[in-house]
Amino acid sequence: MKAALLTAPRKFEIREVPDPKIKNDTDVLIRIKTVGVCGSDMHYYTTGRIGTQVVQYPFIVGHETSGIVEKTGKAVTRVKPGQKVAIDPAVSCGKCDQCKAGRENTCRELRFLGAPKQLDGAQCEYIVLPEDNCFPMPDHMTFEQGALSEPLAIAVYAVERSSLPPAANLAILGTGPIGMSVFHVLRTKDVGNVYVTDKIEERLAFAKKLVPTWAGNPDRVDVVKQISAAEPTQLDVVYECSGDPEAIAQAVQLVKPGGNLMIVGIPEVDHVSFPMHELRRKEITIINVRRQNHTTQKAVALLVEKRIDMDSMVTHHFGLEETQRAFELVAGYRDGVMKAMIEIG
Repeated sequence: MKAALLTAPRKFEIREVPDPKIKNDTDVLIRIKTVGVCGSDMHYYTTGRIGTQVVQYPFIVGHETSGIVEKTGKAVTRVKPGQKVAIDPAVSCGKCDQCKAGRENTCRELRFLGAPKQLDGAQCEYIVLPEDNCFPMPDHMTFEQGALSEPLAIAVYAVERSSLPPAANLAILGTGPIGMSVFHVLRTKDVGNVYVTDKIEERLAFAKKLVPTWAGNPDRVDVVKQISAAEPTQLDVVYECSGDPEAIAQAVQLVKPGGNLMIVGIPEVDHVSFPMHELRRKEITIINVRRQNHTTQKAVALLVEKRIDMDSMVTHHFGLEETQRAFELVAGYRDGVMKAMIEIG
């Protein structure tokens, strides 16, 4: 099969690689149709690592994906050949203390699509995953929507973990694909004022389609000062979705005493400093969001029921042979890109 192999920082090559094989009775062979280019993929592309996860070249990235079931193991009952499926990219063991506690996202033996030393990614023609990672899609649901269900599932999980009080006042710092996914989920909830920030004007324009209370660029205005003026008692929850240490510091200033700071974005740096005395005095709860957990089906349902429409987030399309172009576009935040999709086959 054809695959886009990351062979060095900022370098892809299209090569023929062996087809994956069904090994277990619960395995499913999936013909990949669409793969979204994610911010975490970008870390591997530009630096070759996320924390201790270091790429060993050549490597296949990509985890926001959907496709068609090609073949199933003899024990599979959840899906059948010819069926459209959305994918949960995290394969858990089901046996460790974390899995038994319902925390499959922090499984001790977790294997993730497109993560070094775990699983090859989806930027190829076929993958094999356990049936538990495959979620049937109705015929009217597009493959792009199936791929978008992955970042949406992260947003559903982030909002669930934030324990929103009624009519909560909130901020989303960073309105890229993850921040926008969080915003979409919040629009299905009973919330109060929503403030959004981003350093890219095109992304703020996307966010304004969901009618935030206020939108601002931290490179142009003092976002803490302006939001605090509008919310003198500060905010119930802040979702930090950019991974920018400056935004994390702004979030601490914006959260009210007893509020929640949700760390959703992935910083490029290994260490981030916090103003400890402000955290302590305000008794802020910091909650890290580790991907998604039991929320993929919920995300698919939100899209199927049209409670959320994320179609406009897909701004660019590429073929597998154009993977290099797609990643360079996203890495440079060029041409107003929000979400680039790679179409396969």
